[in-house]
Amino acid sequence: MDDESLLRYSRQILLPQIDIAGQQRLLNSRVLIVGLGGLGAPVALYLAAAGVGTLLLADHDRVDLTNLQRQIIHHSASLGQLKVDSAAERLHALNPEVQVRRLPTALAEDSLQAAIAEVDLVLDCSDNFATRQAVNAACFALGKPLVSGAAIRLEGQLSVFDPRDDVSPCYQCLYGAGEGDDVALSCSEAGVLGPLVGLVGSLQALEALKLLAGFGTPLVGRLLLVDALDSRFREMRVRRDPACACCTARAAS
Repeated sequence: MDDESLLRYSRQILLPQIDIAGQQRLLNSRVLIVGLGGLGAPVALYLAAAGVGTLLLADHDRVDLTNLQRQIIHHSASLGQLKVDSAAERLHALNPEVQVRRLPTALAEDSLQAAIAEVDLVLDCSDNFATRQAVNAACFALGKPLVSGAAIRLEGQLSVFDPRDDVSPCYQCLYGAGEGDDVALSCSEAGVLGPLVGLVGSLQALEALKLLAGFGTPLVGRLLLVDALDSRFREMRVRRDPACACCTARAAS
């Protein structure tokens, strides 16, 4: 790190849990962010600001006026622009040291596997069950940690699924392979409050930094539930499902 980098990251380098060594690990890290919406916006901003070296941004959507209430990485001049382009411009303005790669297509099967194979960690900031299941399966197949978040209405949730941990559950352990009505519901149908997705996304970024820099206790085997209506946090223990076709099958192989 040069003097400018030391100054840029000085406030987190002062933390004994990070220090120079942790900051260097962040600078050397590669992360995939799936979705540049309400969750992906604060995730991308905080990881870029913290100096995560390379960010792969995956989103095939374009910025819409309805996005601006909560997707704070975009702005009015971005309307109609690809979200990956809008986000990349904002991140470059925030921290030109960070390398940003744009993936403006819907990742699936081979392209999803290829993107995850390139990185050290994945953040699922998507808004649909099928994508979450696909990302989870690919992460466990490739042995990459996954930070998963979701928010709808006035409720949010967050967990970390880490195939490097022999007892870590996966997303499928928690929700199964099927798709229930509540899981399939979208923000366009049910609504969501902007600060809630900002809160959950910020917590996702925090978990990612802990995993990448190697400090603290990540949310492996725990599901954090956020009740924005009554300002309450609740934690549930999540155990690996011995019948799970995703993570249990991988652990046995």
